[in-house]
Amino acid sequence: MLKRTLLILFLFIITLGTSVLGAGRFTLVIDAGHGGRDAGCVGSMSSEKNLTLKYALAFGKIVERNCPDVKVLYTRTKDHFVELKQRADFANRNKADLFISVHINSITGGKSVRGYQTYTLGKGETTGKAGIQENLQVAQRENSVIFMEKDYKQKYQGFNPNSTESSIMFELVQDVNMERSVALAKMLQRNICNATSRIDKGAHQNNLAVLRLTSMPGCLMELGFISNRDEEQFLNTESALNKYARGFLKAFITYKNKYFDGAKAPYRPSDVSDTEVIESIPEKSKDDTVSSVNEKKKNEREVSSDSPVFKLQILAGDKKLRTNDRQLKGVKDVECSEEKGLYRYTVGSSTNYNEIYRLRKQLLDKFPESFIIAYKNGKIMDVNKAIAEFRQRRK
Repeated sequence: MLKRTLLILFLFIITLGTSVLGAGRFTLVIDAGHGGRDAGCVGSMSSEKNLTLKYALAFGKIVERNCPDVKVLYTRTKDHFVELKQRADFANRNKADLFISVHINSITGGKSVRGYQTYTLGKGETTGKAGIQENLQVAQRENSVIFMEKDYKQKYQGFNPNSTESSIMFELVQDVNMERSVALAKMLQRNICNATSRIDKGAHQNNLAVLRLTSMPGCLMELGFISNRDEEQFLNTESALNKYARGFLKAFITYKNKYFDGAKAPYRPSDVSDTEVIESIPEKSKDDTVSSVNEKKKNEREVSSDSPVFKLQILAGDKKLRTNDRQLKGVKDVECSEEKGLYRYTVGSSTNYNEIYRLRKQLLDKFPESFIIAYKNGKIMDVNKAIAEFRQRRK
Protein backbone atom coordinates (compact mmCIF):
# COMPACT_ATOMS: atom_id res chain seq x y z
CA MET A 1 0.00 0.00 0.00
CA LEU A 2 2.86 2.37 0.88
CA LYS A 3 4.56 1.73 -2.49
CA ARG A 4 1.33 2.48 -4.32
CA THR A 5 0.85 5.74 -2.39
CA LEU A 6 4.41 6.82 -3.14
CA LEU A 7 3.95 6.00 -6.82
CA ILE A 8 0.78 8.13 -7.01
CA LEU A 9 2.59 10.99 -5.28
CA PHE A 10 5.49 10.66 -7.71
CA LEU A 11 3.17 10.82 -10.70
CA PHE A 12 1.47 13.90 -9.27
CA ILE A 13 4.80 15.67 -8.83
CA ILE A 14 5.83 14.88 -12.42
CA THR A 15 2.48 16.13 -13.75
CA LEU A 16 2.72 19.34 -11.72
CA GLY A 17 6.30 19.89 -12.85
CA THR A 18 5.38 19.40 -16.49
CA SER A 19 2.55 21.93 -16.31
CA VAL A 20 4.76 24.53 -14.64
CA LEU A 21 7.59 24.05 -17.12
CA GLY A 22 5.20 24.40 -20.03
CA ALA A 23 4.79 28.08 -19.17
CA GLY A 24 8.46 28.98 -19.69
CA ARG A 25 11.21 28.46 -22.22
CA PHE A 26 11.35 25.12 -24.00
CA THR A 27 14.39 22.98 -23.17
CA LEU A 28 15.37 20.15 -25.52
CA VAL A 29 18.00 17.63 -24.43
CA ILE A 30 19.60 15.61 -27.23
CA ASP A 31 21.51 12.51 -26.24
CA ALA A 32 24.13 11.06 -28.58
CA GLY A 33 24.08 7.36 -27.75
CA HIS A 34 27.20 5.47 -26.65
CA GLY A 35 30.66 7.14 -26.77
CA GLY A 36 34.19 6.65 -25.50
CA ARG A 37 34.90 3.05 -24.58
CA ASP A 38 31.34 2.17 -25.60
CA ALA A 39 31.44 2.06 -29.40
CA GLY A 40 27.91 0.74 -29.78
CA CYS A 41 27.27 -1.09 -33.02
CA VAL A 42 30.15 -1.31 -35.49
CA GLY A 43 29.73 -1.50 -39.24
CA SER A 44 32.11 -1.99 -42.12
CA MET A 45 33.18 1.66 -42.28
CA SER A 46 31.91 3.40 -39.14
CA SER A 47 30.82 3.00 -35.53
CA GLU A 48 27.55 3.92 -33.86
CA LYS A 49 29.14 6.27 -31.32
CA ASN A 50 30.54 8.54 -34.05
CA LEU A 51 27.39 8.59 -36.15
CA THR A 52 25.13 9.34 -33.17
CA LEU A 53 27.28 12.29 -32.17
CA LYS A 54 27.29 13.71 -35.70
CA TYR A 55 23.51 13.43 -36.03
CA ALA A 56 22.76 14.64 -32.50
CA LEU A 57 24.76 17.83 -33.10
CA ALA A 58 23.08 18.34 -36.49
CA PHE A 59 19.62 17.97 -34.96
CA GLY A 60 20.47 20.49 -32.26
CA LYS A 61 21.93 23.02 -34.67
CA ILE A 62 18.93 23.02 -37.00
CA VAL A 63 16.59 23.55 -34.05
CA GLU A 64 18.75 26.40 -32.74
CA ARG A 65 18.77 28.08 -36.15
CA ASN A 66 15.01 27.85 -36.68
CA CYS A 67 13.60 27.96 -33.14
CA PRO A 68 15.50 30.66 -31.25
CA ASP A 69 13.29 30.31 -28.18
CA VAL A 70 14.43 26.71 -27.66
CA LYS A 71 17.33 25.93 -25.35
CA VAL A 72 19.20 22.93 -26.77
CA LEU A 73 21.46 20.91 -24.47
CA TYR A 74 23.58 17.84 -25.25
CA THR A 75 24.52 14.95 -22.99
CA ARG A 76 27.82 14.81 -24.83
CA THR A 77 29.50 16.86 -27.55
CA LYS A 78 32.68 14.80 -27.78
CA ASP A 79 33.70 11.15 -27.95
CA HIS A 80 33.58 10.24 -24.28
CA PHE A 81 31.70 7.70 -22.17
CA VAL A 82 28.57 8.86 -20.34
CA GLU A 83 26.62 6.53 -18.05
CA LEU A 84 22.95 6.02 -18.79
CA LYS A 85 21.97 7.37 -15.39
CA GLN A 86 24.10 10.48 -15.96
CA ARG A 87 22.33 11.12 -19.25
CA ALA A 88 18.93 10.92 -17.60
CA ASP A 89 20.07 12.92 -14.56
CA PHE A 90 21.34 15.64 -16.89
CA ALA A 91 17.90 15.95 -18.53
CA ASN A 92 16.11 15.91 -15.18
CA ARG A 93 18.47 18.43 -13.58
CA ASN A 94 18.00 20.86 -16.49
CA LYS A 95 14.21 20.41 -16.32
CA ALA A 96 14.02 19.38 -19.95
CA ASP A 97 10.68 19.46 -21.72
CA LEU A 98 11.78 16.79 -24.18
CA PHE A 99 14.49 14.13 -24.28
CA ILE A 100 15.74 12.62 -27.55
CA SER A 101 18.29 9.80 -27.61
CA VAL A 102 19.97 9.15 -30.97
CA HIS A 103 21.12 5.63 -31.92
CA ILE A 104 22.02 3.50 -34.93
CA ASN A 105 20.45 0.06 -35.27
CA SER A 106 21.94 -3.35 -36.00
CA ILE A 107 20.58 -6.85 -36.12
CA THR A 108 22.42 -10.16 -36.05
CA GLY A 109 22.11 -12.11 -39.28
CA GLY A 110 19.98 -9.41 -40.88
CA LYS A 111 22.17 -7.75 -43.47
CA SER A 112 19.17 -6.96 -45.66
CA VAL A 113 17.18 -5.29 -42.86
CA ARG A 114 16.96 -1.51 -43.15
CA GLY A 115 14.77 1.37 -42.06
CA TYR A 116 14.06 3.97 -39.39
CA GLN A 117 12.49 3.19 -36.01
CA THR A 118 11.49 5.16 -32.93
CA TYR A 119 11.13 3.76 -29.41
CA THR A 120 9.25 5.03 -26.40
CA LEU A 121 9.11 3.55 -22.92
CA GLY A 122 6.78 0.56 -22.54
CA LYS A 123 6.46 -3.16 -22.15
CA GLY A 124 7.48 -3.96 -25.70
CA GLU A 125 5.65 -5.57 -28.57
CA THR A 126 2.83 -7.94 -27.75
CA THR A 127 2.15 -9.36 -31.18
CA GLY A 128 4.34 -11.02 -33.75
CA LYS A 129 7.17 -13.32 -32.78
CA ALA A 130 9.66 -11.60 -35.12
CA GLY A 131 8.74 -8.17 -33.79
CA ILE A 132 9.14 -9.29 -30.19
CA GLN A 133 12.58 -10.76 -30.89
CA GLU A 134 13.80 -7.71 -32.76
CA ASN A 135 12.56 -5.34 -30.05
CA LEU A 136 14.15 -7.48 -27.37
CA GLN A 137 17.48 -7.27 -29.21
CA VAL A 138 17.21 -3.48 -29.31
CA ALA A 139 16.35 -3.21 -25.61
CA GLN A 140 19.08 -5.59 -24.51
CA ARG A 141 21.71 -3.92 -26.69
CA GLU A 142 20.90 -0.33 -25.66
CA ASN A 143 20.66 -1.32 -21.98
CA SER A 144 23.80 -3.48 -21.99
CA VAL A 145 25.99 -0.42 -21.45
CA ILE A 146 24.85 -0.60 -17.82
CA PHE A 147 27.31 -3.43 -17.25
CA MET A 148 30.18 -1.09 -18.25
CA GLU A 149 29.36 1.25 -15.37
CA LYS A 150 30.75 1.05 -11.87
CA ASP A 151 28.32 0.06 -9.09
CA TYR A 152 25.60 -0.60 -11.65
CA LYS A 153 23.77 -2.89 -9.21
CA GLN A 154 23.27 0.01 -6.79
CA LYS A 155 22.39 2.57 -9.47
CA TYR A 156 19.81 0.39 -11.19
CA GLN A 157 18.30 -1.52 -8.28
CA GLY A 158 15.53 -3.84 -9.35
CA PHE A 159 16.23 -3.31 -13.03
CA ASN A 160 17.44 -6.27 -15.05
CA PRO A 161 18.27 -4.96 -18.53
CA ASN A 162 17.81 -8.44 -19.99
CA SER A 163 14.34 -8.96 -18.52
CA THR A 164 11.13 -7.84 -20.17
CA GLU A 165 9.19 -8.41 -16.94
CA SER A 166 10.97 -5.50 -15.25
CA SER A 167 9.18 -3.01 -17.48
CA ILE A 168 5.75 -3.23 -15.83
CA MET A 169 6.41 -0.89 -12.90
CA PHE A 170 8.44 1.53 -15.01
CA GLU A 171 5.66 1.92 -17.54
CA LEU A 172 3.35 3.02 -14.71
CA VAL A 173 5.91 5.58 -13.54
CA GLN A 174 6.19 7.07 -17.03
CA ASP A 175 2.50 6.85 -17.89
CA VAL A 176 2.04 10.57 -17.40
CA ASN A 177 4.41 11.20 -20.35
CA MET A 178 3.41 8.21 -22.46
CA GLU A 179 0.82 9.93 -24.63
CA ARG A 180 3.15 12.72 -25.69
CA SER A 181 6.06 10.37 -26.24
CA VAL A 182 4.01 8.12 -28.50
CA ALA A 183 2.67 11.12 -30.41
CA LEU A 184 6.21 12.40 -30.92
CA ALA A 185 7.37 8.97 -32.10
CA LYS A 186 4.68 8.96 -34.78
CA MET A 187 5.63 12.49 -35.87
CA LEU A 188 9.28 11.47 -36.14
CA GLN A 189 8.43 8.35 -38.12
CA ARG A 190 6.31 10.25 -40.61
CA ASN A 191 8.58 13.25 -41.16
CA ILE A 192 11.97 11.51 -41.12
CA CYS A 193 10.84 8.73 -43.43
CA ASN A 194 9.37 11.30 -45.82
CA ALA A 195 12.56 13.38 -45.77
CA THR A 196 15.01 10.49 -46.14
CA SER A 197 12.98 7.93 -48.11
CA ARG A 198 13.94 5.36 -45.45
CA ILE A 199 11.68 2.35 -44.87
CA ASP A 200 9.22 3.09 -42.09
CA LYS A 201 9.78 0.35 -39.51
CA GLY A 202 7.32 1.92 -37.12
CA ALA A 203 7.12 3.38 -33.63
CA HIS A 204 7.62 0.83 -30.87
CA GLN A 205 7.70 0.57 -27.10
CA ASN A 206 10.26 -1.13 -24.89
CA ASN A 207 11.89 -0.95 -21.47
CA LEU A 208 14.88 1.25 -22.26
CA ALA A 209 16.78 2.40 -19.17
CA VAL A 210 17.73 5.84 -20.49
CA LEU A 211 14.03 6.63 -21.04
CA ARG A 212 12.86 4.95 -17.85
CA LEU A 213 15.07 7.24 -15.72
CA THR A 214 13.90 10.53 -17.26
CA SER A 215 10.89 12.47 -15.99
CA MET A 216 9.76 14.06 -19.26
CA PRO A 217 8.41 12.86 -22.63
CA GLY A 218 11.07 11.31 -24.79
CA CYS A 219 12.04 8.96 -27.58
CA LEU A 220 14.96 6.82 -28.63
CA MET A 221 15.65 7.06 -32.35
CA GLU A 222 17.21 4.24 -34.37
CA LEU A 223 18.23 6.10 -37.53
CA GLY A 224 19.06 3.05 -39.61
CA PHE A 225 20.87 -0.28 -39.67
CA ILE A 226 24.65 -0.19 -39.60
CA SER A 227 24.51 -3.94 -40.26
CA ASN A 228 23.18 -3.11 -43.74
CA ARG A 229 26.08 -1.99 -45.94
CA ASP A 230 23.99 0.26 -48.19
CA GLU A 231 22.26 1.95 -45.28
CA GLU A 232 25.55 2.44 -43.45
CA GLN A 233 27.00 4.16 -46.51
CA PHE A 234 23.93 6.39 -46.75
CA LEU A 235 24.16 7.35 -43.07
CA ASN A 236 27.74 8.51 -43.64
CA THR A 237 26.82 11.03 -46.35
CA GLU A 238 26.21 14.77 -45.93
CA SER A 239 23.00 14.37 -47.93
CA ALA A 240 21.62 11.96 -45.34
CA LEU A 241 22.65 14.26 -42.49
CA ASN A 242 20.74 17.16 -44.03
CA LYS A 243 17.67 15.07 -44.83
CA TYR A 244 17.44 13.56 -41.35
CA ALA A 245 17.89 17.02 -39.81
CA ARG A 246 15.06 18.50 -41.90
CA GLY A 247 12.75 15.63 -41.00
CA PHE A 248 13.64 15.97 -37.33
CA LEU A 249 12.98 19.71 -37.39
CA LYS A 250 9.52 19.31 -38.93
CA ALA A 251 8.57 16.68 -36.35
CA PHE A 252 9.90 18.80 -33.50
CA ILE A 253 8.03 21.91 -34.66
CA THR A 254 4.79 19.93 -34.94
CA TYR A 255 5.26 18.50 -31.44
CA LYS A 256 6.22 21.81 -29.85
CA ASN A 257 3.33 23.71 -31.43
CA LYS A 258 0.85 21.08 -30.27
CA TYR A 259 2.02 20.50 -26.71
CA PHE A 260 3.97 23.58 -25.70
CA ASP A 261 3.19 26.81 -27.55
CA GLY A 262 -0.10 25.85 -29.07
CA ALA A 263 -0.81 26.20 -32.77
CA LYS A 264 -0.77 30.00 -32.74
CA ALA A 265 2.47 30.68 -30.89
CA PRO A 266 5.48 32.04 -32.78
CA TYR A 267 9.08 31.23 -31.99
CA ARG A 268 10.36 33.79 -29.55
CA PRO A 269 14.07 34.62 -29.35
CA SER A 270 15.61 34.56 -25.90
CA ASP A 271 18.73 36.59 -26.61
CA VAL A 272 17.21 39.98 -27.35
CA SER A 273 14.39 42.08 -25.97
CA ASP A 274 12.49 43.89 -28.66
CA THR A 275 11.06 46.28 -26.08
CA GLU A 276 14.45 48.00 -26.13
CA VAL A 277 14.22 51.56 -27.41
CA ILE A 278 17.07 52.49 -29.74
CA GLU A 279 16.08 56.16 -29.67
CA SER A 280 13.26 58.20 -28.19
CA ILE A 281 9.99 56.80 -29.56
CA PRO A 282 7.24 59.35 -30.24
CA GLU A 283 3.56 58.71 -29.68
CA LYS A 284 1.83 56.50 -32.24
CA SER A 285 1.16 58.42 -35.43
CA LYS A 286 -1.50 57.87 -38.04
CA ASP A 287 1.14 56.67 -40.48
CA ASP A 288 2.30 53.81 -38.24
CA THR A 289 0.26 51.07 -39.87
CA VAL A 290 1.25 47.80 -41.47
CA SER A 291 0.34 49.16 -44.90
CA SER A 292 2.30 52.37 -44.44
CA VAL A 293 5.37 50.52 -43.22
CA ASN A 294 5.19 48.24 -46.24
CA GLU A 295 4.69 51.27 -48.48
CA LYS A 296 7.80 52.86 -46.98
CA LYS A 297 9.60 49.63 -47.78
CA LYS A 298 8.73 50.01 -51.45
CA ASN A 299 9.86 53.63 -51.67
CA GLU A 300 12.77 53.38 -49.25
CA ARG A 301 16.26 53.49 -50.68
CA GLU A 302 18.56 51.33 -48.63
CA VAL A 303 21.58 52.99 -47.03
CA SER A 304 23.55 50.13 -48.55
CA SER A 305 22.54 46.97 -50.35
CA ASP A 306 23.51 44.79 -47.42
CA SER A 307 21.81 46.77 -44.64
CA PRO A 308 19.81 44.58 -42.21
CA VAL A 309 16.06 44.55 -42.82
CA PHE A 310 13.80 44.28 -39.75
CA LYS A 311 10.44 42.53 -39.76
CA LEU A 312 7.84 41.63 -37.15
CA GLN A 313 7.23 37.90 -36.84
CA ILE A 314 3.71 37.18 -35.62
CA LEU A 315 3.42 33.46 -36.24
CA ALA A 316 5.45 30.39 -37.19
CA GLY A 317 4.57 26.76 -37.85
CA ASP A 318 4.88 23.77 -40.10
CA LYS A 319 1.73 24.48 -42.12
CA LYS A 320 1.06 27.20 -44.68
CA LEU A 321 -1.94 29.38 -43.83
CA ARG A 322 -4.40 30.99 -46.21
CA THR A 323 -4.33 34.80 -46.41
CA ASN A 324 -7.73 34.94 -44.69
CA ASP A 325 -6.90 32.40 -41.97
CA ARG A 326 -8.37 33.43 -38.62
CA GLN A 327 -4.98 32.98 -36.95
CA LEU A 328 -3.82 36.09 -38.82
CA LYS A 329 -6.59 38.04 -37.05
CA GLY A 330 -7.48 40.21 -40.02
CA VAL A 331 -4.02 41.72 -40.42
CA LYS A 332 -3.26 42.55 -44.04
CA ASP A 333 0.00 42.56 -45.97
CA VAL A 334 1.28 39.48 -44.15
CA GLU A 335 4.33 37.94 -45.78
CA CYS A 336 5.04 34.21 -45.62
CA SER A 337 8.49 32.70 -46.04
CA GLU A 338 9.44 29.03 -45.87
CA GLU A 339 12.76 27.53 -44.88
CA LYS A 340 13.27 23.80 -44.39
CA GLY A 341 9.65 23.16 -43.48
CA LEU A 342 9.21 26.19 -41.19
CA TYR A 343 6.71 28.86 -42.31
CA ARG A 344 7.33 32.33 -40.86
CA TYR A 345 4.58 34.97 -40.98
CA THR A 346 5.81 38.55 -40.81
CA VAL A 347 4.44 42.06 -41.23
CA GLY A 348 6.34 45.20 -42.04
CA SER A 349 9.80 45.49 -43.51
CA SER A 350 12.27 48.29 -42.89
CA THR A 351 15.94 49.03 -42.38
CA ASN A 352 14.79 51.30 -39.56
CA TYR A 353 14.45 49.22 -36.39
CA ASN A 354 12.27 51.89 -34.73
CA GLU A 355 9.55 51.61 -37.37
CA ILE A 356 9.15 47.89 -36.73
CA TYR A 357 9.38 48.53 -32.98
CA ARG A 358 6.42 50.92 -33.22
CA LEU A 359 4.56 48.45 -35.43
CA ARG A 360 4.98 45.76 -32.75
CA LYS A 361 3.45 48.11 -30.15
CA GLN A 362 0.42 48.54 -32.40
CA LEU A 363 -0.11 44.81 -32.84
CA LEU A 364 0.76 43.76 -29.31
CA ASP A 365 -2.88 43.19 -28.33
CA LYS A 366 -3.45 40.84 -31.25
CA PHE A 367 -0.05 39.15 -31.12
CA PRO A 368 1.38 39.48 -27.58
CA GLU A 369 4.18 37.05 -28.38
CA SER A 370 5.27 38.71 -31.62
CA PHE A 371 8.91 39.69 -31.91
CA ILE A 372 11.33 41.43 -34.24
CA ILE A 373 13.58 39.46 -36.57
CA ALA A 374 16.22 40.61 -39.02
CA TYR A 375 17.33 39.63 -42.50
CA LYS A 376 20.47 40.41 -44.45
CA ASN A 377 20.85 39.72 -48.14
CA GLY A 378 17.65 37.70 -47.98
CA LYS A 379 18.78 35.45 -45.13
CA ILE A 380 17.75 35.58 -41.49
CA MET A 381 20.47 36.91 -39.20
CA ASP A 382 21.15 37.45 -35.50
CA VAL A 383 18.88 40.32 -34.49
CA ASN A 384 21.41 41.58 -31.93
CA LYS A 385 24.01 42.00 -34.67
CA ALA A 386 21.42 43.69 -36.88
CA ILE A 387 20.57 46.18 -34.14
CA ALA A 388 24.26 46.87 -33.61
CA GLU A 389 24.64 47.63 -37.34
CA PHE A 390 21.56 49.86 -37.21
CA ARG A 391 23.04 51.80 -34.29
CA GLN A 392 26.38 52.15 -36.04
CA ARG A 393 24.71 53.45 -39.20
CA ARG A 394 22.86 56.17 -37.29
CA LYS A 395 25.95 57.59 -35.63
